[in-house]
Amino acid sequence: MKLLLLIGAGSFIGGVFRYLLSLLVQAKILSTFPFGTLTVNIFDCFLIGLVFGLTDRGDFSQEWRLFLVTGLIGGFTTFSAFSIETVALLGDGQYWHASAYILSSVFIGLIATLIGIAIVKFL
Repeated sequence: MKLLLLIGAGSFIGGVFRYLLSLLVQAKILSTFPFGTLTVNIFDCFLIGLVFGLTDRGDFSQEWRLFLVTGLIGGFTTFSAFSIETVALLGDGQYWHASAYILSSVFIGLIATLIGIAIVKFL
């Protein structure tokens, strides 16, 4: 039961942060391109890289790993939002934006994850 509460608390916090960060970014950049979700996805990749690197070194207990990875970062993840926004862009005929969104989410996300891991290994 304790583990479920840790995961639930992390998911709650991650979901709230996802919503606030996405709103903040999208409000600053007036565009139909979903920069808010893209920013959240890339930041999420960076966070998972950091936590993975720290976990790999043995810096976190199982409880902390579940809270951070499954809860906080899992709650922060916006892949479903990415998916529906891509479908909406395609439905609106914005093929260039949809393609750019897909490619930048995947490639920049992978790079952000690797950077997060590299930072932990460097420290």
